[in-house]
Amino acid sequence: MTPERRRALIGVDAGIFLAHIGNFIWFPVLVASLGGTDSGFWAGVVMCMTYVGRLLATFFYEGAAARIGIRGAVFLGTAVEATALGLMGFSDGVLAYSVLALFIGIGSGTAFPGLKNILLSYPDDERPKAFSTFQMSAQVGLFGGALLGGLLAHVDLRTVFTVVFALFIGFCGAASAFIPRDGFQPAESGGTGGRAPLFSTAVFKGIEVRGATRYFLLSAVYWFLSIGFMVGIPLHMEEFAPQWAPSAPFWITGLTTLVLQYPLFKFLIKHLNPGTVMALGLVGMTVAFTLFGAGRTAPWVAVGCFTVVLGDILFVPSFDIWIARKVPAERLTKAMGAMHFFRSAGNMVGSLLAGVLFDLARSHDLPGANWYVAAVVAAVCAFVCLGSRDESPEPGPVVPAQDGEQEAVTV
Repeated sequence: MTPERRRALIGVDAGIFLAHIGNFIWFPVLVASLGGTDSGFWAGVVMCMTYVGRLLATFFYEGAAARIGIRGAVFLGTAVEATALGLMGFSDGVLAYSVLALFIGIGSGTAFPGLKNILLSYPDDERPKAFSTFQMSAQVGLFGGALLGGLLAHVDLRTVFTVVFALFIGFCGAASAFIPRDGFQPAESGGTGGRAPLFSTAVFKGIEVRGATRYFLLSAVYWFLSIGFMVGIPLHMEEFAPQWAPSAPFWITGLTTLVLQYPLFKFLIKHLNPGTVMALGLVGMTVAFTLFGAGRTAPWVAVGCFTVVLGDILFVPSFDIWIARKVPAERLTKAMGAMHFFRSAGNMVGSLLAGVLFDLARSHDLPGANWYVAAVVAAVCAFVCLGSRDESPEPGPVVPAQDGEQEAVTV
């Protein structure tokens, strides 16, 4: 890896590390707080607005990156996100939180594709290592943020969001100081020069490669399920396991992912194609949601958290491998927009329905019913992945990592 690419990777990894710490401090605390004072529905609405913002950002990310460069897009997006998060601590009420959440989403939806665009523009032999360190940084940040969130669970929200604001300012500085203006894209990729329109609906066209539409839709449903867990579990803890901090499940998921990400994914991707590996990740989520619904108490939550992470460990990197192998380098910016659109759409619907289903299960005296619905959806998607596995590319060799780093691919 060249010094320039190594330097860029340091900036990208530092940025995603700080972002995950910040996000996993504030959102479990805020969701649990709103679930207790308002309802699961309103907690879901606030989280949904972040994904409305991310969805909107997919329409202008490519145009913004073409004009101010990938580094500029990361800087601008992170600055907007940091400002909105800082104002969260000085606001009150669902309306104010929802408006600020929209800007949090717009900022994140502008910065995150830029980080991923950098990694996907690395050469094939460097890409697995780059993605693996990115994933490791994200998971370490998740674990650290969940631990800090537990310590700040009963602290005034102004203090919580002040800490988060400082972390995102660090993200803004680290990522923008180290990454190059336009990444490492070929000149014909359209990364510079303002040729792309500032606002574009091209993401609706999808990526014109065999099987892409099916896989993008599957990814949307995966993110629907993933955010359903992230929003639903703090509400679940507040109702059924109040003795634990709302972020406690993320301690388990973060640590489990750190331990299993490298060996489990490496083994499976060597022997199975990406479609089958994605299916296994969804099976793990099916088991976890069933456990959450059946047991509901803290021990059952702990057991379920050990299997729900199979989605992050298996589905997400397999999907990224499929895209990275099938999409030409000059179309990766468009691919990032499409991937982020489907991810944001799934998260937007999932965050809202997670709160609605939680309220319905509670009001109809059907505890756990919301998790059973999620389990059925995950099981259906697992069968779809198995039926689609012949359309995914054959698994290739995983490039050996150096310096003890992982070989997996990213979130």
